[in-house]
Amino acid sequence: MGRRVALVAGVVGAGFGGLYLVGLGVGGDIPSGTRVSGVDLGGLSNSQARDRLDSSLGGAWSEPVQVRLGDSDGTVRVSGISLDTEETVARAAQAGSDPFTVIGRLFANGDREVEPVIRVDEAKARASLAEEAKSYDRKAREGAVTFKAGEAVLARPVMGRSLDVDGAVEKLASEIPGQGTEPVRLPVRTTEPRVDAAEVERAMKEFATPAMSAPVTLTVGGQRIEIGPATLGKHLTMKRDADNSLAPALDGKGLLAEPTVAGQLALALDEPVDAELNLDGGRVTVASDGKAGQEVTSAALRKAVLPLLAESGAARTGAVGVEEIEPRLTRDNPVRLGIKEQMSTFTVDFEPDAYRVTNIGRAAELINGSVVLPDETWSFNRTVGERTEANGFVEGVIINNDRFEKAAGGGVSAVATTVFNALFFAGVKPVEYGAHSFYIERYPEGREATVAWGSLDLKFRNDSGNAIYIDARATDTSVTITFLGTKKYDQVEAVKGPRTLVKQPATREGASGDKCVPQTPLEGFNVAVDRIFKDGGRAVKTENFETRYDPRDEVTCD
Repeated sequence: MGRRVALVAGVVGAGFGGLYLVGLGVGGDIPSGTRVSGVDLGGLSNSQARDRLDSSLGGAWSEPVQVRLGDSDGTVRVSGISLDTEETVARAAQAGSDPFTVIGRLFANGDREVEPVIRVDEAKARASLAEEAKSYDRKAREGAVTFKAGEAVLARPVMGRSLDVDGAVEKLASEIPGQGTEPVRLPVRTTEPRVDAAEVERAMKEFATPAMSAPVTLTVGGQRIEIGPATLGKHLTMKRDADNSLAPALDGKGLLAEPTVAGQLALALDEPVDAELNLDGGRVTVASDGKAGQEVTSAALRKAVLPLLAESGAARTGAVGVEEIEPRLTRDNPVRLGIKEQMSTFTVDFEPDAYRVTNIGRAAELINGSVVLPDETWSFNRTVGERTEANGFVEGVIINNDRFEKAAGGGVSAVATTVFNALFFAGVKPVEYGAHSFYIERYPEGREATVAWGSLDLKFRNDSGNAIYIDARATDTSVTITFLGTKKYDQVEAVKGPRTLVKQPATREGASGDKCVPQTPLEGFNVAVDRIFKDGGRAVKTENFETRYDPRDEVTCD
């Protein structure tokens, strides 16, 4: 019995093996009915199958393939994708080489579809994807409300998006791009804006549109100050808060600096007035006490204006808080500030021409009573202001392009020169100054200064350690500037050197018309002046001031 069972088993085994051998002998390396992307490879040898795939499918991936980015409808092209013919044929041959598949082929009909093997050149694919991402990627844009020319402007939010390059490379390797009816969709990342469309519309309706609908009116000191939408909009913003809502913000400092606002406030409020000092026998005395003034701070302005912006009609009017400000110099504090003695004084004489009398007197009036605290920088242009008719100046003679001309503010350089000499002998530090282009005989050589609005200033820094009070007085023939404070040095002297590099003047005709001013000739030269600081009769420091004067050409007028 046992031998019979063994015999049967052997017959069956021999039969199975025979069928397997027969199956292997049918066709070539590739089982019949085997297809790759519709290309029939059945019965072909491996080399024949490779040739057929190369000729039939190789071109499908030899050029960049089309893909879609996210949910976009358009397609882009990606490089670095190719058919791995060798691996695809091996897969097709291997898929039919096991005994059961081989024997099954003897008794079955039908096709076998084998997926192609795709090779992704990651470097090329990434470079291609990065190039496409340049035009596809975009940053999320928050919904916003801005203000321009007195109008509220709405900016709708935009979702951000970016190509997921790592995920795209993986999908290209697994999805067999270039086959099928639809291009492969590559993954993208999206970023939702934090301020959405609904919030933008709410902010427009509830605040921005009403804010620009009409001026707001403030009441202060019995005066009414009107601020229009165009001015308000320049300093108004809407910012995202912690809840991703748009909240209004007003730049009170910027609004306060607006000329239309500052001008109206100046008319409604009183500036503080410093005490006026005199020098009596070498001792500083108070001629008149100071007077308190009022101011509106940027915080008060913001607090008053912001609630009015969402209102309408009469509700757009409200009061603004005012603070009292004390003058820097009062009857009680000159000694405490160190204003106790004369530091220096200097006088410049001039010919009593009407324009000089007016302009020099006006500049002295604006300078008189200046208080310069320790380490502060005093500016001639900031103190005197622009030399215009509205500021009290008239047309006179100035120097422009090395010649005399007529312009507003002529003669003010006499005041600048006087201030320069006062600060020179007070021993404080000049920060900005410039001499006239050519020498004017009534001024000391190398110790004079001129000024020009917008281009040249006269500035000094108070490095004396105490406050300085500037007393400025003018007559019809002279201007005197006196610095009161505390002397830092016992004495300050000036020592002038000789003229060097002398150059002779030329002769030329002046411009035609009434702007021309005749000019007498004078040589040009260099000169150096030493400022010597002394304590106890001994020099402790020396500073050198060098000046170059151009020749003053002779100018004749037709």
